Amino acid sequence: MSITKAYLKLSSLFFVLLVLGSCHRNTTKPEATKDKRTTVELVTEMGTMVIELYNETPKHRDNFIKLTQEGAYDSVLFHRVINQFMIQSGDPDSKNAKIDDALGNGDKPYKVAAEFHPDFFHKKGALGAARDGNPERASSAMQFYIAQGKVKNDSLIDKDQKRINKWLASHYSNLRPENKALLDSLQKANTDDTYEEYSRINDKLEKLAENFTDFEKYIIPEPHRAVYRTLGGTPHLDQNYTVFGEVIKGLEVIDSIAVVETGFQDRPKKDVRIFSVRIIE
Repeated sequence: MSITKAYLKLSSLFFVLLVLGSCHRNTTKPEATKDKRTTVELVTEMGTMVIELYNETPKHRDNFIKLTQEGAYDSVLFHRVINQFMIQSGDPDSKNAKIDDALGNGDKPYKVAAEFHPDFFHKKGALGAARDGNPERASSAMQFYIAQGKVKNDSLIDKDQKRINKWLASHYSNLRPENKALLDSLQKANTDDTYEEYSRINDKLEKLAENFTDFEKYIIPEPHRAVYRTLGGTPHLDQNYTVFGEVIKGLEVIDSIAVVETGFQDRPKKDVRIFSVRIIE
């Protein structure tokens, strides 16, 4: 795969998943109720995080539990790290990757249907599902990211809200029947690794989206804003990438990973590995 093609897919796969391995795996899926969330322990080179999976996003929850029990996340790297943004993992190809290998395209041969929930947002520690530019906004089966972001004032949050709605306009504009041919051509250009053609078609779709208003604009709720003003996060991803869990212990580990030195395609120059993941309740 050429660097250009890898870049296009990596940039759209945007972001990022964390890897979990397990020392003592449960052989049965934990019972998930409205009041009790499945809790997962992630042991990394930089420390341990404990994550709760949301019951309100059952497709992502169950997929993550299944992969954890299969050991799919054991020994995976954080292959994409951007300080004050997020840390991404879950590429199965990263397990035995050499230090100069391009990563970010590995996955399972299926996607998980999007599960956007009004209560779940990209506060620091949010567990989100990476995805490519597919029209359904379906998630990668394996790759995930953990939000870091930073504390923001209302002015910056307002800018993020505009960015959210720009993406939503693009999404709903692309779903219009009259734009299907352009979207199909865009996807073909990406597959064929024709960068100039991809850019030309993408520019045309973006211009169409600029004037598209036939959708309900998203307003970041005040309770979410309050968290962004204090704990911080990455608001511009809200309602565009599925959030299906959150770190409840070990937020400092995110910061430790986020500041490592990175190189090409934001890959850490020194491997940062997830040793194990296990379901603890």
